[in-house]
Amino acid sequence: MELLLIAIFVLGYLAITLEHTLKIDKLIPALAMMALLWAIIALAHLPVFDVDTALKELVPSHIEEILLHHLGKTAEIIIFLLGAMTIVEIIDYFNGFAAIKAFIKTKSKKSLLWIFAILAFILSAIIDNLTATIVLITILQKVILDRDTRLWFAGLIIISANAGGAWSPIGDVTTTMLWIGNKVTTGKLIAYLLIPSVVCVVVPVFVASLLPAFKGEIPTVEDQEEDPIHPRGANMLYLGLSAIVFVPVFKTVTHLPPYVGMMFSLAIVATFAEIFSATKISITSIDQDHDDASHNSPVHKSLSKIELPSILFFLGILLAVAALESLGMLFGFAESLNTAIPNTDIVIMLLGIGSAVIDNVPLVAASMGMFSQGTDDPLWHFIAFSAGTGGSMLIIGSAAGVVAMGMEKIDFFWYLKKISWLAFIGFLAGSITFMLLRGYIA
Repeated sequence: MELLLIAIFVLGYLAITLEHTLKIDKLIPALAMMALLWAIIALAHLPVFDVDTALKELVPSHIEEILLHHLGKTAEIIIFLLGAMTIVEIIDYFNGFAAIKAFIKTKSKKSLLWIFAILAFILSAIIDNLTATIVLITILQKVILDRDTRLWFAGLIIISANAGGAWSPIGDVTTTMLWIGNKVTTGKLIAYLLIPSVVCVVVPVFVASLLPAFKGEIPTVEDQEEDPIHPRGANMLYLGLSAIVFVPVFKTVTHLPPYVGMMFSLAIVATFAEIFSATKISITSIDQDHDDASHNSPVHKSLSKIELPSILFFLGILLAVAALESLGMLFGFAESLNTAIPNTDIVIMLLGIGSAVIDNVPLVAASMGMFSQGTDDPLWHFIAFSAGTGGSMLIIGSAAGVVAMGMEKIDFFWYLKKISWLAFIGFLAGSITFMLLRGYIA
């Protein structure tokens, strides 16, 4: 029976990896895989377990209890992401990200490279690496007309965005999973990963700045028709970013789950959005006037743009991995892996390299079930770094890479030839830095 479950998971995972080839959205195999795994567990009356992290052993449980437990943990992540996505869409509603373009004045390719790298690193730590990549490539398209030049910049933006997301609890989905799962805390995450993440960016950007592609200046861009800037655009940008940054502070002070703080931040941002839009506030349709007003509501428009397929994918894949975890498979696999490869650092670095090929969300979800170390153990921080930055080595290895690939039509093999080696040396330099520094962090 275990072989059947593993076969279903592998086939589902393969379908997720090959979504572009099969032309089937990855949410479909994720949801199907999740439902089939739990159905077989229920119908076959297979024993399920919870992991006692203190004793490092499996504790028998009941399927209703364990499924509700995993659903609760998954819901925390999903609600958190929904709040963050909505805030970002509200900022975009007011064209707030256009204010970032004001920081870009130079025509030097080398200077522009460092500006975009720094912006990607900082933005991804606040609004997540996917959104940061979309924002910056949109700006890049308005600043640099030559497509060949833009491709190089886009490649380095991917590396910088993924590195920036790794050290922030709100910067990358995988890091957020570890944070919400109480594997890492905000303070220790920053302490462990900020410097390695900076190294992961600085090394490849410095090397790239010496390449011919970044020599000289970009041609002057003629005046282009710009999107209308809302008079409150900059206000909403700063308010939205501050609200997202406030979430870890809220968690630290109240000790409540992060999604509570995110909902509070969303409420604040949504309130100001309604006020600034000068429309009637309408959260529910009560009468025709309220219904008409809702069509102009920035909150309603922002909610309509939420990536629900991504949300359903997270639901499916996280509960699918949870099924294997509940059977004790991941716990047993971890024991076997530790026996075969005694050096945990090598295992985690292989995990990072693996995240360049397959989705890092299930990889991190699996690692959370494999290892039983306590909160803020260096192992969790190294997993956050490896999974977050390793995906940069292939353009399909991260959400930032996939969206950049779509926006600029970047060829897989072009990226493999021109950018992958830069991402690898950044990943290697950052990993070595982490291993050297972790002993000095109390």
